[in-house]
Amino acid sequence: MAKPDLKTYRDRMDKAVSALKEEFAGLRTGRANAGLLDPVQVEAYGSTSPLNAVAAISVPEPRMITVNVWDKAIRAAGLGLNPIVDGQMLRIPVPPLTEERRKDLVKLAGKYAEQQKIAVRNVRRDANDDLKKAEKASDISQDEQKKMEAEVQKDTDAAIKRIDEMMKTKEVEIMQV
Repeated sequence: MAKPDLKTYRDRMDKAVSALKEEFAGLRTGRANAGLLDPVQVEAYGSTSPLNAVAAISVPEPRMITVNVWDKAIRAAGLGLNPIVDGQMLRIPVPPLTEERRKDLVKLAGKYAEQQKIAVRNVRRDANDDLKKAEKASDISQDEQKKMEAEVQKDTDAAIKRIDEMMKTKEVEIMQV
């Protein structure tokens, strides 16, 4: 076994943070956001595709999303949105969220954040296991192992701090009326 490269583990932790950012983009806040329609799939040309791959999506005002043509898929996606056909364009009013729905969304965001924290901790565990194996195989010294484990812990703490900060920001965004 060769000396473990800590950059690999850092990259995996960064991917967990990025995954959380993508999950948060799909969570509805009180404002219109084109990312809200990311989960919508449409049947086009004999296959299923994401809506944003086959339609132009824009946000002309804070509580309105406009899309070209695929109203049935938006209704079927279960997002609580009801498109209005306007010629060749769809207008999708984004209704204000109730207090209860906001609290549910904060809980869901918390669940997403916790899943990514677990992913980061799993990366830390893998890194520490690999460092122990490398030390047993005499690829690195015990001092190097301890120093590298401390660096892995520092990276873990930084990734979890970023996740916590993203969660706080998202909570404020969701609860904002």
